[in-house]
Amino acid sequence: MEIKARRKGNIIILDLCGRIDVNAANFIEVVGQCIRDGYLDMLCNFSEVDFIDYMGISVVVIAYKEVLNNNGRIKFCDIPVHLKNLFSVTGLDKVVDIYATQDLAINSFREDRVIENIKRLQLRRRFKRLPIDIKIELKDKYSKSISPIKLDILNLSAVGAYIYGCDKFKLGDEVVLSLKLGPKQEEVQLEAKVVWLCDKQIQPHLHPGMGIEFCNIPGCVQEKLVEFIERNLSFMSTDE
Repeated sequence: MEIKARRKGNIIILDLCGRIDVNAANFIEVVGQCIRDGYLDMLCNFSEVDFIDYMGISVVVIAYKEVLNNNGRIKFCDIPVHLKNLFSVTGLDKVVDIYATQDLAINSFREDRVIENIKRLQLRRRFKRLPIDIKIELKDKYSKSISPIKLDILNLSAVGAYIYGCDKFKLGDEVVLSLKLGPKQEEVQLEAKVVWLCDKQIQPHLHPGMGIEFCNIPGCVQEKLVEFIERNLSFMSTDE
C-alpha cells in the first residue's frame, strides 16, 4: 500500500492507495510517525483503496488504537462502495467516524473543537470562583535556572485562577505554581497554562496579570481546592 501525507491546517491527511492486507504494516508506521511529529488529528482518505481483507482491518484497528492511546483523533473519508460492507460487518463503522467526503470530515474536526470549548466553558462554570488574595510562587515549567516569582492570586477556582502582578509570560506558556491552603497551610503544587492576558487599556486596575488554566490536576488536589473555595465562600456569606 502506498501512503501520501499532506497537511490541512493542524490536520494530517493520509491518502491511502492500493491494498490494505497483511503487508500493510507501513500504515501503522506512518501513523506512529505522525504522532511523534506532533500531529494528533488524522484523516485517512480511502478513495484509492482497492481491497481490504480481515488482516487489513486488523492493521487499521491497531493504527486507530495507537492514535487514541496518544489522545489523538483519527477519522476516515471517501470509503469506496465495494468496501463499505466489510466496515459494516466488522463493526468498524460504529467505532470510527466515517464521512462521505474530505470536506465533511475536516469540518467535523472544527466542530469537535467548538464542542470541546463549550464543554470546557461549562466545566469552568460548574466550579465557583473565590475572590481572595493568596500569596503564591510561580515559575516556568521548563526552566530550572530561574527562581520562582512571588505573586498574588486574586481569584481562584478548581480549574484556574487569575494571577496579579506578572507580565513575564505569554499565551500558551506552561507554569508551575505553589500555594498554601488553609486552615492547615498545606502546600499544593499545580501545573497550569496561560490562557488569558490582561489588557492594560481595557482593564488598567487588573494590569499586569494573567488568567491560567490548571493542567493535569489530580482529582484529590482538585477536591482540596473545591473544599477550600466552598469553605471560604461560606465564611463570606456569613459575614454578609
